[in-house]
Amino acid sequence: MSTLAKQKQFDTERLTRLAELALNEAKRQGMDQAEVGVSNSSGLSVTVRLGDIETLEHYRDQSLGLTVYKDKRKGSASTSDLSETAVREAVRAACSIAGFTAQDEYAGLADAALMARNIPDLDLYHVWELQADKAIELAQACEGAARDVDKQISNSEGATVVAFGAANLYANTHGFIGGYSGTRHSISCSVIAGEGEHMQRDYWYTTDRNPQKLQAPDAVGREAAKRALRRLNARKIPTAQLPVLFVPEMARGLLGNFVSAIRGGALYRKASFLLDHKGKPVFPEFIDLVEQPHLPGALGSAPFDNEGVATREHAIVSKGVLQDYVLDAYSARRLGTQTTGNAGGVHNLSINSTGQDQQGLIKQMERGLLVTEMMGHGVNNVTGDYSRGASGFWVENGEVQYPVQEITIAGTLKKMFMGIVGVGNDIDVRGNIRCGSILVDSMTVAGD
Repeated sequence: MSTLAKQKQFDTERLTRLAELALNEAKRQGMDQAEVGVSNSSGLSVTVRLGDIETLEHYRDQSLGLTVYKDKRKGSASTSDLSETAVREAVRAACSIAGFTAQDEYAGLADAALMARNIPDLDLYHVWELQADKAIELAQACEGAARDVDKQISNSEGATVVAFGAANLYANTHGFIGGYSGTRHSISCSVIAGEGEHMQRDYWYTTDRNPQKLQAPDAVGREAAKRALRRLNARKIPTAQLPVLFVPEMARGLLGNFVSAIRGGALYRKASFLLDHKGKPVFPEFIDLVEQPHLPGALGSAPFDNEGVATREHAIVSKGVLQDYVLDAYSARRLGTQTTGNAGGVHNLSINSTGQDQQGLIKQMERGLLVTEMMGHGVNNVTGDYSRGASGFWVENGEVQYPVQEITIAGTLKKMFMGIVGVGNDIDVRGNIRCGSILVDSMTVAGD
């Protein structure tokens, strides 16, 4: 039996016992409230480069994190030693810290009435019975397929195969205790095309909770090679105001910037360009953004958030209008409202498509820039100013013409969001944000 299979069978009882020990110890030391998270993970990771094994790791990690509250004072501690002695010591440390921190009227657990009551089975745990020799074989097949595509594939950064599983449990002094197990497996490859000053690198990957839904290793390798080859002989382009089409992997980051701007922490600190925008248009009328945390098997699915609050379908944007923020219990209290069940982030945030595939959006754009990679972190969450290095492809007459590099795309996020004119049906589901390509009507593209 594999390590992951054993983990699913045996960890729940042990994690529950440790959580109860920590909470009881916190109560014994006079704390008003306490919460604890316990996790146990294990996995296998293999990386092959140029046909040889570069790394081979079997790993198993465990941790317990505890937060206690006394007279609105907060103390936290953690330990990777899950012996009863170490857990008691971590509780004592957290209680001691709570005696020194400043009072915070907003500190404390999420409301008891919001705790998850019925925890659904979301089909998140799929063991990959993967032995090291088989993982090596898969990685070699992936990289080999990439290197065989064309003689211009001159080097490789390697292919990696990962099988991973974790059991997580959260409990608090409201009497809530809940846990679930999840897996996340992946195959990835990164290769280099060309020689000397004309080399280009690109990659591809597949990831899923269910190993049977992963792309075949040779398909991943060939896609990585294809992407590297198509970037050869890249040019620069003149500076201009142009439409910009973000491929799904880049569009996800764009929506991530939006989520950052409506997080509770940014809002109560008044550090967001979308401050006081609830009930106002932030996207065109045809855009909806909805969280769907209970999609079976999805990477972003979760029955409850990091505070035990039940997750639910959550309309964040409807017909372009901001309906709600992304809040945990603390930020909600600071803002005088209620948590949205987003302690720890969003869960399967999805944007609706306008129906076109990526090629259809390219034809709609007619002339502009297709962005396939971005560099740097030039996003100001306070002002919404956006400026990042990019590379991709020049589009003319609705067709991709040639690769471009060494350019910068710039604008303001508020105008970019309102300037969306199309969302593709080429939906990338490999993360907590699920979206297709996004076409923005105009940005400054700085080149020569």
